[in-house]
Amino acid sequence: MDEALRKKYIPMTETTYYTLLAVTTPRHGYAIMQFVGRLTQERLVLGTGTLYTMVGRLTSDGIIEARQEEGKKAYLLTPMGLELLGEETKRLGQQLSDGLKILSGGAQTVD
Repeated sequence: MDEALRKKYIPMTETTYYTLLAVTTPRHGYAIMQFVGRLTQERLVLGTGTLYTMVGRLTSDGIIEARQEEGKKAYLLTPMGLELLGEETKRLGQQLSDGLKILSGGAQTVD
């Protein structure tokens, strides 16, 4: 993977992360917004301006691709996007694990 893209996207913003989760299957813009809202129980609500600015950037960087489906533009992860999403998910999992370990009273010092 291109190191410049890795540095640009990792760590990811929450909106980028959830948008990439949404386009693991083809979805058009409104469907992305609905998916993210449902997945996060409306904690994260994507506005159209935020979404389409981000989608434009992700498309131009080759993280997602646009395709025509049923007369609408749908977006889908590219292999590079899937690799980035996997790497960020692993990073977040490690971060969560470290936090839970400390908050549960374990490993108060790091050797």
